[in-house]
Amino acid sequence: MPQSPLTIDVLHAAHIKVSGGVMRGEPLSFADELVMDDVFEIASDATTMALDLLADDTGLRLANGLCNRVHLDSCLTMMGPDGSTHEALILVEIEDNSAADIFLLPLGELLPLVDYRLIGIERHTATRRFAEAASGSFAKGTQITMGDGRQRLIEALAAGDMVLTRDAGRQPIRHIGQATLRATGRFAPVVITKGTLHNERDLVVRPDHRLFIYQREDHLGAGRPEVLIKARHLVDHSTVLRRRGGFVDYYQLIFDDHHIIYAEGIGAESHLIGPHTRHALPAGVASPDHGHRPHLDYEVKTSLIPTEQAATLLRKASAR
Repeated sequence: MPQSPLTIDVLHAAHIKVSGGVMRGEPLSFADELVMDDVFEIASDATTMALDLLADDTGLRLANGLCNRVHLDSCLTMMGPDGSTHEALILVEIEDNSAADIFLLPLGELLPLVDYRLIGIERHTATRRFAEAASGSFAKGTQITMGDGRQRLIEALAAGDMVLTRDAGRQPIRHIGQATLRATGRFAPVVITKGTLHNERDLVVRPDHRLFIYQREDHLGAGRPEVLIKARHLVDHSTVLRRRGGFVDYYQLIFDDHHIIYAEGIGAESHLIGPHTRHALPAGVASPDHGHRPHLDYEVKTSLIPTEQAATLLRKASAR
């Protein structure tokens, strides 16, 4: 079964060093080598790097030629100088049963040249927190197109309600997930403002939520009219922006299969259950992984996405 890589933005451990404490001068490492209360600092020239991962029942692996396994080592809690707390995941690339590389996936906003004190190391929640970070979600207040064409707020929906899907007509909701999260880092929502993609109201989603756009003209050069694109790739800081600060209520709509539904009139994916996301589900609603769907092949390659122009191009491409 073909898989689409999961792309995450990480910091290399070499750019994060202990600035005060027992391990002063040493780079970030995995849980066994960390010391509580040590203070870490991100280098001024540190930049995030894209890590392409594939997930299966045995875990994560790199989506490059090496295909090395990637171990979700631990979830760290760090405290900033203002008393705020921030979570981050340690990922370890494994080669020949040894650690080949170490990466940090911030779940909140971590800034360079700021002291962060290590106040928590949790080995058993990393998988769940990674699943939450990789899940697509709609914000409270999103209007969903129902099976009869009516629009209903996502928070008013219930299991069994019939929702309109692009390829399978009316389908019943099996489960609705909900979580209230701090709107920082990977959890800060993307706001697609009214009119950007011919939507009549703002659409607010998680950054990695994939949207379905039908191009009447292939402005992206995808070679096909149908495209799936992550909301974060549409950010232009004008018509599509990140909303940071405070808290946000997120909802996930789960069906028997993965579908394209309509949110604020824009095609958007329902929650995809797979090896990297199922750990975020309550035990009582555990479900087999969704099978591969043809629309998953429509995801646009990052190399085709023009920086800060994708939303404008797709608006033109999808105009009637």
